[in-house]
Amino acid sequence: MKKTTLMRILLLLALFLVPTASIHAQTPDNNDIVLFGQNYILEEGETLNGNIAVFGGNIEIQKDAEVNGSIVIFGGNISFEEETTINGDVAVFGGNVTVTGEVKGDIVLFGGQALLESDSTVRNIATFGGQVTQEEGSTVSGEITNNTPPNVEAPQAPDIPNPNVPNPPDVEVNVNPFWNAMGKLGRAVLIAAIGMLLSLFLQPQLDRTASAITRQPLVAGGYGLLVFVALPVALLIMIVTIILIPVAAIAVLLVPLAWLFGVIALGQEVGERFTKAINQVWAPVLSTGFGTFLLMLVLGFMEIIPCAGWMPSALVTLVGVGAAVMTWFGTRNPPGYMPTPTVEEVLPAS
Repeated sequence: MKKTTLMRILLLLALFLVPTASIHAQTPDNNDIVLFGQNYILEEGETLNGNIAVFGGNIEIQKDAEVNGSIVIFGGNISFEEETTINGDVAVFGGNVTVTGEVKGDIVLFGGQALLESDSTVRNIATFGGQVTQEEGSTVSGEITNNTPPNVEAPQAPDIPNPNVPNPPDVEVNVNPFWNAMGKLGRAVLIAAIGMLLSLFLQPQLDRTASAITRQPLVAGGYGLLVFVALPVALLIMIVTIILIPVAAIAVLLVPLAWLFGVIALGQEVGERFTKAINQVWAPVLSTGFGTFLLMLVLGFMEIIPCAGWMPSALVTLVGVGAAVMTWFGTRNPPGYMPTPTVEEVLPAS
């Protein structure tokens, strides 16, 4: 399976982007479907013109139904009955998929199982820590790719020791791409949840920090660089004085907190700009959570790129930490800050 196809399926996580009005949609007339902790059933003969995302529930596409979109499911099972048609891709995270009908797109499994029953048709299948069972009569028009092959070492001839050269130490490196991807996804979800919590109590402070990032990104980055250059020297001086060791411990703790606060503020800005782009109005807690999740997910998968993958994360770290320092964690306004005007509701005269 081509890498572009895999990245396209991973981007199905963008189903978070659908309007909040569709979260509780249960009929095929409402375009995209996003459900949390609920099951979704597309009844026999019906057609859904949209995408489906289910978190912690199951999906059932009944006989002769059709989905004109892609499907993502986290921690649940999905089944396609006979004569069903899926005109899109399917991504399963930690669940099982049973195919009896036709999937015209690709299927990606992250730690799940796939059963291709007789008379089923799919294009490509890629597994990360999963397994595919194909019954007689099923058809895979493309290929089945297993991205976690077993670690089998070929026999090697014994080394003849050289008394004049010391033997180098043995270093074993075992990287599992499935757990690497799951780790980055879990980190994105965790930081997004923290961002949603902070937006409930520290919304003005996040606004000030986000304003510092968007209006003066170079200055914020300079502050962040100064922190990482000057902090080791300051910590050394504090440790030498002994009496300032507790202050040094607090300073060390404040750096990751500043990074977290700055990243969430930037994620809030990402979420707000996205909602404006699609002409939607979301609650601040939802836009902050989504923007932070998307930011961390993109940075996490960019880190996989060899050699240069660390640069976007490093830049975001410098800008985020610098903005938090500039605004003292949002407790003071950055230069040029313009607070969001509030609209007072005018009651009609009685």
